Amino acid sequence: MNFLKTASALLLSCVVSLASAGEIKPFTQQAFDKLTSAGQSVVVDVTAPWCPTCRAQKPILEDLMSLPAYADVTLLTVDFDSDKPTLRRFKVHMQSTLIAFKGKTEVARSVGDTSPAGIESLIEMAVK
Repeated sequence: MNFLKTASALLLSCVVSLASAGEIKPFTQQAFDKLTSAGQSVVVDVTAPWCPTCRAQKPILEDLMSLPAYADVTLLTVDFDSDKPTLRRFKVHMQSTLIAFKGKTEVARSVGDTSPAGIESLIEMAVK
């Protein structure tokens, strides 16, 4: 019986944690347009699997997106190698580019930043 209580508490904790986490999902133009048209906060993450800077950014982004403060932020990942039309649309020339939007307005951009404080500052700009 004690096991069931522990398992139930753990499951509930996971569900609550998920409910208060920002979403991370692949970029689609449809998702981006829907979110930004609704005035939502969006961070576009241009990444490549071979990029060491992108690999350094990934756990920082995942940790930040799990915080309740960023529950209303959606992180959309763009593949640098395969999504050239999106790169052109956002005028991106390098992987490891992060672009923050508040609604349809770009509010911050960084390239190659791997500092937790710098990345969090960018995400905060989308929330303000």
